[in-house]
Amino acid sequence: MATVTDSTRTPFAGPGLDEIEAARAIVSRVAQPTPMESSRYLTDVLGAPVLLKCENLQRTGSYKIRGAYNRLSKLDAEERARGVVAASAGNHAQGVAFAARELGIHATIFMPVGVAIPKFQATRAYGADVVLSGSIVDETLRAAADFAAETGAVLIPPFDHRDVVAGQGTLGLEILDEAPEVTTIVIPIGGGGLISGVASAVKQRAQLEGRTIRVIGVQAANAAAYPVSLAAGEPTEISLVPTIADGIAVSKPGLLNFSIIRDAVDEVVTVTEDDIARAMLVLLERAKLVVEPAGAAAVAAILADKVAADGTTVAILSGGNIDPLLMQRVIGHGLAASDRHLKLSIMMPDRPGQLARIAEILAGVNANVVEVLHTRHGRGLQISQVGLDVSVETRGTEHRQQVIEALRTAGYDAVVDYE
Repeated sequence: MATVTDSTRTPFAGPGLDEIEAARAIVSRVAQPTPMESSRYLTDVLGAPVLLKCENLQRTGSYKIRGAYNRLSKLDAEERARGVVAASAGNHAQGVAFAARELGIHATIFMPVGVAIPKFQATRAYGADVVLSGSIVDETLRAAADFAAETGAVLIPPFDHRDVVAGQGTLGLEILDEAPEVTTIVIPIGGGGLISGVASAVKQRAQLEGRTIRVIGVQAANAAAYPVSLAAGEPTEISLVPTIADGIAVSKPGLLNFSIIRDAVDEVVTVTEDDIARAMLVLLERAKLVVEPAGAAAVAAILADKVAADGTTVAILSGGNIDPLLMQRVIGHGLAASDRHLKLSIMMPDRPGQLARIAEILAGVNANVVEVLHTRHGRGLQISQVGLDVSVETRGTEHRQQVIEALRTAGYDAVVDYE
């Protein structure tokens, strides 16, 4: 069992560098080296060079193919004949389905009933039998485990397995090849498969080279099991709150992953839903990259000032599989979080000319009207009043405040709708 030490850490258990190098030879059969793009915008935000590792452009749309293919490649002939089963809301499902197809193994994938249609269709297109079961991933996981027990199919875990961790660790080696000057790597965390693999690889390589590389993990605040678990000293289950970052919404860390992260990861931070939406918008506008919410968590941490500047920073964009309908909602949310979309509720006298007056005020401060709802039936309205819900485009915080003040100065009670 390989270990890594430095002046501040105890040894940790996980795949040795030789295991990860061996996994790299296997994974290279299907996973392509993904681009490493520089970001001038994020460099200006952080005050130090920022590079984006674009696993959103990987085959199947995420890094998951690495661990899945490495794990399946280790199955013997008898296990392959039994087939494999996995449970996932998206990326792990596609990774296992693709790997199974390439290796000639029959795959059954359990997905939640409400899974996004594009993810369902992509998984089935890779040749897997897809079974919809459970309303949440935990229920889907139990259904997959029951199926494995009944049929003998080999259950492929999404993160808590040495072969999976070694496969994900190949991404760490790739980062060191493409950006040897890196000093900090920022990585989304769900169950911990990706960060435990990358940390295993880069910490061991850095030790051999006599240098230090920081590894920072990022969780969605609504699904942050690791801060609680690290404080408790053991994997601890939490109650999940709905999050747009469903790809990293895991209620309890993996055992192997926790042990590696506890000893090899320097810091774990959390980001809000607004932070994630803002990061997706920045990546879309500034980098021209479509990234799913979970995949944008590392960039969200940089924008939220959760990462300190320290040489060259690599932010891993872990996936790009997003339902177009969710993307539409997230863009709107991101615009609001960036003070570029403002929704106001205005009570005004029920007499002719009021709507025109509001439009005149908004035009006077160059606010573009996106949507208007005019009603006499809102709550709190008196008989002599009407309500106006108006959505406008703004250019940022200063312009947003200018719009609000212009309406209030004109005598209108303009209430900001934060929903």
